[in-house]
Amino acid sequence: MPAGEVPQPGTRLVQSKIAATLSRIASAGTDDFYRGALAASIAADLKALGSPVSAADLAAYQATERPPVHLSHSRGTLYNMAPPTQGMVSLAILGIADRLGLERVPADSAAYVHRMVEATKQAFFMRDRHVTDPKYMTVDPQSLLAPAEMDRRAARIDLERALAWPAPQPPADTVWMGVIDGEGRAVSFIQSIYHEFGSGLVLEGTGINWQNRGASFSLDASALNTLEPGRKPFHTLNPAMAHLSDGRVMVYGTMGGEGQPQTQAAVFTRHVVYGQDLQAAVSAPRWLLGRTWGQATQSLKVESRFDPSLIESLRAMGHEVEVYGAFDETMGHAGAIVAHPGGVIEGASDPRSDGAAIGW
Repeated sequence: MPAGEVPQPGTRLVQSKIAATLSRIASAGTDDFYRGALAASIAADLKALGSPVSAADLAAYQATERPPVHLSHSRGTLYNMAPPTQGMVSLAILGIADRLGLERVPADSAAYVHRMVEATKQAFFMRDRHVTDPKYMTVDPQSLLAPAEMDRRAARIDLERALAWPAPQPPADTVWMGVIDGEGRAVSFIQSIYHEFGSGLVLEGTGINWQNRGASFSLDASALNTLEPGRKPFHTLNPAMAHLSDGRVMVYGTMGGEGQPQTQAAVFTRHVVYGQDLQAAVSAPRWLLGRTWGQATQSLKVESRFDPSLIESLRAMGHEVEVYGAFDETMGHAGAIVAHPGGVIEGASDPRSDGAAIGW
């Protein structure tokens, strides 16, 4: 806050320290953040703030490259990030829903939304039982997406009745970006400092707004994601990509904590399974099961653009439904790009956000 006050609308915010930090990274290289002059400044500021993260911790960090988890879907092969992310959850929702006869129910009907919500619950059960730092997992993440496991989870779903809910989950704050170039290289990318201002700490020397992913740890020593040295926290970030059987390549994603896999499932099924235009699939009314982005309730939240009869049908099935605004950003800020075999590239951006689909 410049001069200790919240900037007023129309004022110019100049962040000279973070600009100098970015310039330093550009000139000295990214390694400087962990083992150079930037690292020394970061460590000193964190120590002054009482953080246990030290210069030695920064120096010991090494980025790792891991193979993605993948799902064999009736429409192609889908990819997402491996644990400790919830990428497996996004794929599991689609794998379970793929076995629930989506092609037999109309797009955006109560039967469609019910199937997707119940698939989400089964995927969340898998996540809460298994997903943590991969060093501490007792099962191979890929095994959770095996056809037999997807069959078993789908068999637990009652197509006429909602399973009792809730299960408590964390909030989040995130941005997704995707790009496909003229030669077909595709990237699905996601970034977050977790909560609107991360930990709420701005480092004096560098202007860095420090992230807050440690909030996903538990102080219960018996918990799945317990806090201990060197352990990575579970986190919600999961950029998605699909190689479709017809030759198309799709990158897609959203912000929104545990809403991310649900929104991904909505965009994918609407566009790929039901054949909706990509922008229509992103813009169409959405739902969200559980709590995300500062929300306190665990209900099934739906946008008001859904037909009232659909909402009443969901309630009759046993869902606790709350009706939100017509284009409510609680439902995420989705985006998607699809590259067609003939060379056409199309993109879509969410009207719920300030993002954009741009070609040049």
